[in-house]
Parts: sequence; C-alpha cells; structure tokens
Amino acid sequence: MRIVSLLPSATEIICALGLREQLVGVSHECDYPASVAGLPKVTRTVIPGDVSSGQIDALVRQQVQTQQALYRLDVPLVRALEPDLIVTQALCDVCAVSQQEVDQALCSLSSNARVINLEPTCLDDVFDCIGRVAAAAGCESDGARFVDRLKTRIRVVADRSQRIPRRPSVMLLEWVDPPFSAGHWNPELVELAGGRGIIGTAGARSVSVDWNNVVRADPEVMFIACCGFDVQRSQDDLPGLQSYPGWQTLRCVQAGRVYVVDGSAYFNRPGPRLVDSLEILAHTLHPDEHPRGDGLPEAWRPVPIGS
Repeated sequence: MRIVSLLPSATEIICALGLREQLVGVSHECDYPASVAGLPKVTRTVIPGDVSSGQIDALVRQQVQTQQALYRLDVPLVRALEPDLIVTQALCDVCAVSQQEVDQALCSLSSNARVINLEPTCLDDVFDCIGRVAAAAGCESDGARFVDRLKTRIRVVADRSQRIPRRPSVMLLEWVDPPFSAGHWNPELVELAGGRGIIGTAGARSVSVDWNNVVRADPEVMFIACCGFDVQRSQDDLPGLQSYPGWQTLRCVQAGRVYVVDGSAYFNRPGPRLVDSLEILAHTLHPDEHPRGDGLPEAWRPVPIGS
C-alpha cells in the first residue's frame, strides 16, 4: 500500500502503526517522526512564515471569509506518487487542504485511491481515528493494541489525579493575538491532569475570547500552547500578552504559574502525542503526584514574565 498523509497528526498515527515504509508523501507541516523529513511534500501554505501572530490571524480570517484555501495541494505530485490511501481532515478550516482540492486530485488519479477523512473533537475520537487508519491499512489488531497502550497511560494519570484534594483553575490559550481558548480535546486533558478548565469547552471548537473574561476568571494557572508554534516561536508573542490590561493582577502571573508549551508538537495535533500532552500538563500542575514522563520536556516558565 502507498499512503499519502495531508496532516501531521495522520503522519504520526501512520508511523506509530509501523507503516512508515508505506508512507510516500506528506504535508509541508509533517515533521514527526524525524524519518519523514525526506519524503515528498505534497502541500504548501499561502501564509508567510515571517509575520506576527496578529497578522497571521488577519490573513486567516480574510482567506476564510473569501473562501480561499489556506493550503495548496500539488496535484501533479500526488498523481506521480500513485497513492492507494490518502489521509486528510475537514475538522479545521486552517489546518489542511480543502476537501474540494482533495476531490479534484482524486479525479486525476488513475487508481481508485481511498480517502479517509479524520475529524476528531475529543480523545475518544482520536482513538477511533487510529483504528480507522489501521483498518484501512490492514493492521487493525496492531491499531487496537496501540490504542490500548495509550488508554492505559491515560488511566494512570487519571487515577493519580483522583487523589488530588484541590484542583487549580486553568486557562489554556491556543492563540494570544487575539486570545483563543483551546477547545476540542484540550479541556478534557486539563481535567484528567488534575485541573479545572475555564472558558474552553470540551468537544467544542477553539474560540476567540474577550480578554476581560480572562481577567474576570482570574486563572490560577495559565498554559500557552499556540497552534502551529513551538516554544521558541511562542516566546515572540509574550510581550504582547504582557501588555493586556490586568495581566499583572492575574493570580497565575502573581504566583509565577504561566507556562509555555509546544502547541505544534503536542496540544494542537490530534494524534498519539496528545497522551504526552496530558502527562506534561499533569506533571506541571502537580509535580509531586505526577512524575515527568521519560523524554518529555518540562513546560517552560517565562522569567520574569510576572515581574
């Protein structure tokens, strides 16, 4: 089987199932595991890489309003790769190529390529997606065993969190200019990790929030997990965040409990590493109860962000 993945989470699922050698093409954002780096890139973005978060937000809104695609699919390259299976998504308008482009590519293929459209909104959906990819690739039992291992890790964290007498209120930001609360599976991760999520709604889309509502909620802990950004890139947005009215008075700032995490690799990529995201959250919130997982990064605490 020859597989083309149009989104990073699908690439991670495919490789975690032991199908790396069957993967023949990936999106321009697919960067994990490292072994996919040399594969042909079948997509590109129309968003420049050297603009601010505010400019990115404005460009995205403009593209969506005019129904213009944010990504371009290299149809000739897809045709040359002759895939049997294409894995994509329609969950987020700014995360992958449009369904229309995928359909157009299918029409140009000589083979009867199958398309799997992944649209997870919660952890259980992510596990279902893993099972669907495994079934399509003929390794359903491997997929079931892999999901069982992921669920076991989640249960371990959830059981530890049950012993925690007090859960701090947590604000998880997916974007800072303008502020967006993280939705979908992220509020679920916060609860499992031993926190009380505020503003964000489990299973619902990420939404922009009025900063005054954040100030009124006054979270005890804040995580910044900018979509598509690693920790280093997210640091560029911290001065803007600090400039918001009421920032200095927030409990999380006063207590030095503002953390920056890798939103690109973990929290905003609905694949196997959402379980890593849970373990990062849990250890950061309750280090005495939740040991840091092997090989996982510490959440970065900006200094002196609250000074």
